[in-house]
Amino acid sequence: MHFQQMLKTHLEVNDLETQAAEAVAALLRSVPAIHVEKVELTPPSSSIDIFAEFSLDGNRRFLACEVKPIGQPRHVRAALFQLRKTAEKYDPPAMPIFIAPYLSQEAQALCREFDVGYLDLVGNARIAFDTVFIERQVDAKPPAIQRNLKSIFKPKSAQVLRVLLRDPDRAWRVADLAQASDVSLGHVSNVRGELVDREWAEVTDDGLRLSQPGGLLDAWRDAYEPPVGERMGFYTTLHGQSFEVSARRALSAGRATPNAVFASFSAAHWLAPYGRVSTQYFYADSAGLAALSDALKLSPSTSGANVIITVLKDHGLFNDVTQPAPGVVCTSPVQTYLDLGVAGERGAEAAQHLRQELLPWPR
Repeated sequence: MHFQQMLKTHLEVNDLETQAAEAVAALLRSVPAIHVEKVELTPPSSSIDIFAEFSLDGNRRFLACEVKPIGQPRHVRAALFQLRKTAEKYDPPAMPIFIAPYLSQEAQALCREFDVGYLDLVGNARIAFDTVFIERQVDAKPPAIQRNLKSIFKPKSAQVLRVLLRDPDRAWRVADLAQASDVSLGHVSNVRGELVDREWAEVTDDGLRLSQPGGLLDAWRDAYEPPVGERMGFYTTLHGQSFEVSARRALSAGRATPNAVFASFSAAHWLAPYGRVSTQYFYADSAGLAALSDALKLSPSTSGANVIITVLKDHGLFNDVTQPAPGVVCTSPVQTYLDLGVAGERGAEAAQHLRQELLPWPR
C-alpha cells in the first residue's frame, strides 16, 4: 500500500487529508478478510479527496472519500449528494465515505440517511459493504468542539436561545431578535450561524426560525451549566399557605422586570407539578434577596436549610420568566427543565414530566 501525496493550496488541508487517508487505511486493515491495494490522495482537480482500492473474497472494491474540515450537519448535507453521484461513476461503484475531524450524532444520522459511510478522526465510523459491517461509536469530543458547543449556551447566547424557544415557530429578523434578547447584533449573528450550521435553525424569507427545537434543547441539556451566582441556604418557619402568600407578595411587587423568581422544583410545582419537595428554590438579585428575606422571615442556615436562593451574577435570566398564576413569577419552562435536569434523580424525573407537558417538540 502507498500514499500518493499531492500538492494542496493549504498545508492544513493537506495534513487533514493525510490523517484521513491513514485512518481509512487503518480501518480497512482492521478487517482480516480485506486486502488493501492502495489508499491515495487524489489530484486537486478530482471531485473526491481520497481513493481506496482493496479486494474482498477476490472481488475488487473501491472507497470514494470526501474530506471536510468542518463536520457540522449543514456542511455534511451539502456534500453528501454530490459524493454519492461521484461514487456511482466507478466500476464497480465505489462506497462513498464522508470524513471530518469530528462528526456529531446529527451528522452521523445524515450520513446514514443518505446511505453514505462515515469516519472521523476521533474514532466514530460506519462502513458497510458486501459481508463487511464496521461501526464504531465513541463518547469523546475534541476539546475545541466541546468549547465551541458550550459557547452557544453561555449567558449572552442563552438569552438569544430563550427568546427563540419561547415560540419556536416564529421567524425572527436579526435586529428584532437582538432587541428582544437584549444582546448585540453581532452576537445574534454569531448564534444564528451556529444554529444554522447545526441545522437547529433555518433562514426563511421571514427570518431565522428554529427547525429542530427539540434537538437544540437536548444539546443544551447535555452541556448545561447552572447560572453563576452565590448559592445561599436559609431557614423559614413559614410553610403551606402562609409561605405561599408571603412569597407571592415578594415576587410581584409591581416591577417591570422581576428581581426574584421561583426556580427549579419550586417553579416546576407551578408549571408541571410532579411531587412536592420540602425545600423552596429561588433566583434573585441583591434587591430580590432582601425582599425574600424580609417577606419569608429568613434566617441563615448552614444545615437544615429549607429555602435556597441563588443570587445571580448575570441578570439576563430575569428576562425570561412566566407567571402561571397571579403573583407567581417562575423561571420559564425551558430554564426550569434545564435546572431540574441537574438536580439529581428526582429532578431528572420531574424534568422529563415537565418536558412532556410543556415542551413536546419532536426530537
